[in-house]
Amino acid sequence: MEVVEFTDPFCPWAWGSEPALRGLRRALAGAAAHRRVFGILFDDDEEPAPDPDAEAAWYGEFVARVSGHTGAPRAARLRWVAASSWPASLAAAAAERQGPEVAERVLRRLRESAFVRGEPADTPERIAAALRGVPGLDGAALAAAAASAPVRARVARDRAETRAPRPEVVGLRGPGPHPGGAKEIAAGHRYALPTLLFRGPAGCRVVPGWRSPAEYLGAARAVCPGLAVAADGGPGPAELLCRYGSLTAPEAPDGPPPGAVTVGTAGGPLYLSPREAAVSPLLSAS
Repeated sequence: MEVVEFTDPFCPWAWGSEPALRGLRRALAGAAAHRRVFGILFDDDEEPAPDPDAEAAWYGEFVARVSGHTGAPRAARLRWVAASSWPASLAAAAAERQGPEVAERVLRRLRESAFVRGEPADTPERIAAALRGVPGLDGAALAAAAASAPVRARVARDRAETRAPRPEVVGLRGPGPHPGGAKEIAAGHRYALPTLLFRGPAGCRVVPGWRSPAEYLGAARAVCPGLAVAADGGPGPAELLCRYGSLTAPEAPDGPPPGAVTVGTAGGPLYLSPREAAVSPLLSAS
C-alpha cells in the first residue's frame, strides 16, 4: 500500500493534522510506503500584498480560527505571511535524502517557525536559522541539495501533481470545518491541504481536509483488505516526546510529559524534550 500526503510547510490545517498523521504512520509502519507531496501553497508567481502588515493580520486571524478547531499551537502575532512555499518545500524535500528521522525534524521545525514563532522560514537564511541544531542534520548538504536541479525538479513535479486532483474531490462539499474539496485556482483546481491518497490492491481512496484518525485507518483498510494495523495505544506522551522532540497538546492531553520544557503560545502549549529545548530557536530567541 502507498499513502500519498499532499502538504505544505506553511499550511495551518496540515500543522494541526500532525498528531493524527504521526499516529497513522506509526499504525501503518511496515505495511505502507509513505510519500509526501509538497503542494506549494504560496507560489512564486503570486502578486505581493500591497499592505504586508494588513495581510499578516488577516492571515493570522485565519490561523487562529484553524487553531481553534485543531488545538494546534499558534503564535500570538504572525509577523509576515510566507512570501513563497518554494524555499521551505525544497529544504523539506532535500532533507529526505538524510533519512526519515531528519526529514521529520526538518519539516517540524519549518512548521514551528510559522505557527509557534510567527516568523515563517521562507528564505534560505531563515531556513538555516530555523534548522540550527536539528539532530543528525548536515546543514551544508541540505542547503546544497535544496539548491540543486534534481530537488527543484522533484518539487515542481509535486506542485503539478497537487494541481491534478482526482475527480471525486472536485466540487466536493461537506460539513465543516474543512471538508477538503479541491480548491479553485486560475489554472483549474488543486488538492486542499492536507489530502491523503491511499492506494492498495483494492483501489484508491481520497481522504481530504480535516479528518479523524479513524477515517484514515478506514481508508487504509478499504484499499488493503485484511490489513494488519499496529495498535497505537502503546507509546505514551513521554515516549513520543523522546521520539519526536516536540509535541502539541492533542498528543499529551494530560499535560506536559515528565521533563518536558513548555513553550506557551496563544493556541496552547508546545512541549519540547530537554534535548530539543537545548537547541531550539523557539527558546534561544527568547
